[in-house]
Amino acid sequence: MKKIAIFGGSFNPIHRGHVAIAKGVVESGLVDEVWLMVSPRNPLKKDSDLMANRKRLQLARKAVKDVEGVKVSDFEMHLPKPSYTYLTLRHLREARPEVEFSLLIGAHNWQIFDQWKNAEEILATTPIIIYPRTGSEIDVATLPPNVKYLDMPLHDISSTQIREALAKGEDVSSLIP
Repeated sequence: MKKIAIFGGSFNPIHRGHVAIAKGVVESGLVDEVWLMVSPRNPLKKDSDLMANRKRLQLARKAVKDVEGVKVSDFEMHLPKPSYTYLTLRHLREARPEVEFSLLIGAHNWQIFDQWKNAEEILATTPIIIYPRTGSEIDVATLPPNVKYLDMPLHDISSTQIREALAKGEDVSSLIP
């Protein structure tokens, strides 16, 4: 059975950290592929400064075009809004029953995972891979059996930081692919 990790996000904009994390997860051997699931609207974020869906998809595809095992998906764009991960995973399993999907999230998201809609369903049906984030420490001894903490290099970049730098006219070329 093919194993695919879903790495959801606004990717507003995609940056080198996103690409490095996805590539690192594929290289870890935990999954065969990572799909960057570009979200049309994150229910836990305001979307006032969100680039158009088409533009975020285009930039993400360009960023990973030469990265083996990493793909960009617009699957969530075709689902009802707002985007809830549990529904995306349900629809993915229905559309691709031959695939074992897992969820790739940052440690910062694991710390608020109980706030996600139907978090219990996600935990019961989906393996979760957590990547480290600065300021978000995880006690791996407390993780449920289907949750794996992947010890990998920190990528201290955020899309918010990039948007703020762009607003000030600063050069962000070293942060984005």
